[in-house]
Amino acid sequence: MNNPRPCYLQIAIDTPLNAVFDYRWQCEDHDRPAVGQLALVSFARREVVGLIVGVADETDVPVDKLKDALAVRSQLSPLSQKWLALAGFAADYYQRPLGEVALPGLPKNLRVLTTVALDRALKKLAKLDAPHDATPADMPVLNPRQQAAADVIGGAQGFTPALLYGVTGSGKTEVYLQACAQVLAREPDGQILILVPEINLTPQLEGNIRARFPGVMLATLHSSLSEGERMLHWLAAHQGKARIVLGTRLAILSSLPHLKLIVIDEEHDPSYKQQEGLRYSARDLAVWRAWQLQIPIVLGSATPSLETWHHAQSGRYRKLELRERAVKNAVLPQVKLVDMERDKPKDGLTSQLVAAIRQRMERGEQSLLFLNRRGYAPVICCESCGWISECTRCTSFMVLHRPEHRLRCHHCSLEMRIPRHCPTCGNVDLQPLGRGTQRVEEGLQALFPEARVLRIDADSTRKKGSAQQAFDTVHRGEVDILVGTQMVAKGHDFKKLTLVGIMNPDTALFSQDYRASERLFAQLMQVAGRAGRAGIPSEVLIQTRYPQHPLYGAVVHHDYDHFASALLEEREQAALPPYLFQALLRAEARELATAIEFLSMARDCLAQPGITINDPIPMTMTRVHNVDRAQLLVESPSRPALQAFLKEWMQVLRSMKSRVKWSLEVDPLDI
Repeated sequence: MNNPRPCYLQIAIDTPLNAVFDYRWQCEDHDRPAVGQLALVSFARREVVGLIVGVADETDVPVDKLKDALAVRSQLSPLSQKWLALAGFAADYYQRPLGEVALPGLPKNLRVLTTVALDRALKKLAKLDAPHDATPADMPVLNPRQQAAADVIGGAQGFTPALLYGVTGSGKTEVYLQACAQVLAREPDGQILILVPEINLTPQLEGNIRARFPGVMLATLHSSLSEGERMLHWLAAHQGKARIVLGTRLAILSSLPHLKLIVIDEEHDPSYKQQEGLRYSARDLAVWRAWQLQIPIVLGSATPSLETWHHAQSGRYRKLELRERAVKNAVLPQVKLVDMERDKPKDGLTSQLVAAIRQRMERGEQSLLFLNRRGYAPVICCESCGWISECTRCTSFMVLHRPEHRLRCHHCSLEMRIPRHCPTCGNVDLQPLGRGTQRVEEGLQALFPEARVLRIDADSTRKKGSAQQAFDTVHRGEVDILVGTQMVAKGHDFKKLTLVGIMNPDTALFSQDYRASERLFAQLMQVAGRAGRAGIPSEVLIQTRYPQHPLYGAVVHHDYDHFASALLEEREQAALPPYLFQALLRAEARELATAIEFLSMARDCLAQPGITINDPIPMTMTRVHNVDRAQLLVESPSRPALQAFLKEWMQVLRSMKSRVKWSLEVDPLDI
């Protein structure tokens, strides 16, 4: 037996410091720690779990300044070099320390100080049989276009990115499943990663996968899982037992040693972009990961993002098209515009929409009213003096939630009771302005007392499992009228739904965000696509005061191609993404002037040819939770030039002494 001798571990810690720290470890040759293992260390007067990214026999750090590593998690097999490279790329591209990228991507129970949870999960996983019968069950016959797409995806070799562009109801999910069947049959140990944008889309797809592949272990990864469940599922993927992994954006950073195919469903959805901490795009990281592993990736959508559409049009991505609905005799719904200047709405509903709902009630069919605004009313006001319910901590309004008898800020979560009288003039007649889903639900119950009305939004589905229970109720046909926000707009297949009414979409037409029209079009097309999927004739009624707007014309004709081409032309003329690359520096302080001052110093501290640094401005939502926010936009026509600048710029910014809290977002979606 060899005598123990010191080796030196380079360990990444989850800290804003852009560094990897050296630790000493007494080891023998047979138990020398490996790169990719986790280690327990002392850091800044506390004990934390870090990631070993290097093992050496020598160190440049003076020995008397080194601390000893406390323990190495040897019971867990090391994370692969490919996974470490993925984390390293994300850290470099998004300008964050490696530890801040790699460690939060691991289950929380792996990052705790004790190994009890890990040992328990490993024992439980060892007892589970890992079925390897990839024979699919109940394979339906595809139409020619579906079959061609499934064969292209399933038979692809190497890095072959593809856009599956299919109208709503065209059977994209079935294409995914049959392509997966081909990959699983060809790769005995191969793994497949399927990403969806939202948690509430996972149960339906999970059920489809389990029914299709009963002999294959499936792991799910999303934030609604308990820590024990997430640990177990992550380990199943890490050990290669789970051959299909289904998850939301956080799943892109999961350990998949035998990954052979990546599927990104609804790739256009902004939910794939993380908006806190490491502000990464799961879709973009998925494309890089597919390139790294030289495996195929498919991005599916009825309304692709302009970036993806641009890649497909330029030939960088292969475009696979599904122009017709998969169900026999099913056609896209007829979209009609209801001019609210001519058909004045009562309680938010025009007479044409009310008549259409009543007609569906008589036929035993379902209706969906879509309003992307939860609560009872966006604001309450005093008509005597003009007082409105503003949040005292944010530059936003307090939303009326009438069933709960509360005013609530949707940005800082401040709550208060509804005032009995106006705080300014004492008037007791306070009125709600505008409508949210709660008010629409109340109006429908009064208008159709015999109808079974169900509201699905973030307020009605707060409890775990409540969203799936609500959707199951709709699928069973126990709902006549469904009222919902964007939660109901995509991914759901309601067989009896033949009418979609869209309320109050006009506000997005006048947004200062240049992506607003792209998002509105996608939202309208997605929610319209919930109707008529079972072959029953259906219609979509859009209530608007601007029926002549070209965006609505494109929706009426289901003309994504022309709409996207026109938007891309506008973007090119205006020098906006995807023809320009951007980064956004945000600053937060107690006073707006302090944040602006910091950003001004950041603007002036470094200059580089080909880089445009705009002036700092307040953010649209300037104040949130008593903190003022400002931003600084950096642009370049060259992605490599922007990345080189950001790397140097971050070093300068980190050396600046300031009490301002700041963060950088690369490829921002909201400006």
